Amino acid sequence: MSRECVGITLDNIEELPKGCRRCVYWELPPHLGSQAEEFGTLELEKESWVSGVLLEWGSCGRIAHVDGVPAGYAFYAPPAAVPRAAAFPTSPVGADAVLLCGLHVVPDFSGSGIGRLLVQDVVRDLSRRGVKALEAFGDTAERPRGEAHGRTGEDTPSCVLPAAFLRAVGFKTVAPHHRWPRLRLEMRTGFSWKEDVEAAIAQLLGSVTVTTAPAAPVGAPR
Repeated sequence: MSRECVGITLDNIEELPKGCRRCVYWELPPHLGSQAEEFGTLELEKESWVSGVLLEWGSCGRIAHVDGVPAGYAFYAPPAAVPRAAAFPTSPVGADAVLLCGLHVVPDFSGSGIGRLLVQDVVRDLSRRGVKALEAFGDTAERPRGEAHGRTGEDTPSCVLPAAFLRAVGFKTVAPHHRWPRLRLEMRTGFSWKEDVEAAIAQLLGSVTVTTAPAAPVGAPR
């Protein structure tokens, strides 16, 4: 089984579940989101947001594939590009942090580690870009069993990640709240660093041919 993550662009955004393609919970202020729904322009607004962030800041989303099949996605962006962030009682997001503003795992792949894989990939991308931390608003409400996506309806993923999931993948609470805590993952402690090192070592060892040689004479330079 092969797994890979790729950046979200306007060329592959169609791979997102239809409900996610139409979700602008994070991307627009509530009143503009309502207008977009009324006029039937939700998908256009989503594409416009992705395009704008890509042009002004860079990669803002990842899609996870399992054997070539889309299995989940994650979005992230600077807080200034995420209007909904200001509405949370535990805002603002740290000035040195990027906000994880959406992560959904396709139900068929729930429980298979896709949520963790996506967070790892986001951390890896941001670390390479010099970002110091990843933050997210969590929801402490009870959720049906699932990996990273709560459910508000039969086919509707929640737009705020379960706080329990965030803690399970390394986030720490920095702004407590009974319902909407803000959590933070420092890049220097992100688990992707350890995995990158382990992968590099494994690749190096796999390319080394072990040979034997006569012992060096005593006193020979090393």
